[in-house]
Amino acid sequence: QERMVASGGGSVQSGGSLRLSCATSGYTYVNYCMAWFRQAPAKEREGVSVFCSDGRTYYTDSVKGRFAISRDNAKNTLYLQMNRLKSEDTAIYYCAASEYIVGRKFREEEYNIWGQGTQVIVSS
Repeated sequence: QERMVASGGGSVQSGGSLRLSCATSGYTYVNYCMAWFRQAPAKEREGVSVFCSDGRTYYTDSVKGRFAISRDNAKNTLYLQMNRLKSEDTAIYYCAASEYIVGRKFREEEYNIWGQGTQVIVSS
């Protein structure tokens, strides 16, 4: 059974950095996308960044140039390096995975495997 476990959240001051990790197990798909979503208080969950097995990466506009997504296949772990954090990055961050390379990368319904959230708090 596929499982994803997110970690790495915490509290940081504006301008600081955090690295989120998402360990995957039981995941054997060859063609896939893995993503980070986030949900801020009183807001809908939104897609942040996507890594697909074809090597392509995608970012929502608000994090371009600040965040970097990567995957270590040997460790079966997805990462999100977050730099120059802003207060508006405060949210619960979720990792997710699909069984194929999805078309609409930031659409939640494309992903059927989800990890639990990890809280990120950025104070100004």
